[in-house]
Amino acid sequence: MTDTESANVQTARRYLEAISRGAPWDEMAAFFTEDVVQEEFPNRLVPGGARRTLCELEEANARGRAVITAQRYDVRNAVASGDHVALEVLWTGTLAVPFGSLPAGGDMVAHFGVFLEFRDGRIATQRNYDCFEPF
Repeated sequence: MTDTESANVQTARRYLEAISRGAPWDEMAAFFTEDVVQEEFPNRLVPGGARRTLCELEEANARGRAVITAQRYDVRNAVASGDHVALEVLWTGTLAVPFGSLPAGGDMVAHFGVFLEFRDGRIATQRNYDCFEPF
């Protein structure tokens, strides 16, 4: 792995760790370029998928904090090629409110494929393929 690839993987891991510990938005925003685009492909929570700008990522972050009391990202695999990083992640979120068959305090689990493109050490694009376990 090149130095750039290694640095990008480390940044990707720090990004997920920051989300996990509930970092404030100004810290989270520093991971992204100003023109970042995050795309979430259709899944059980977002059936129509979503495409978000930096401002919309901030709004989604705030919405998530209202329904999730804690979350963990277990990176199962990370692959880098140039400015691209692919992550296989097991996500667990503890719910603040009941959702589907899960009670408040219950855990929602998903298997994520996260594909990041970096520019100057920051995330310029993010594509998520989220597969949720039954809830």
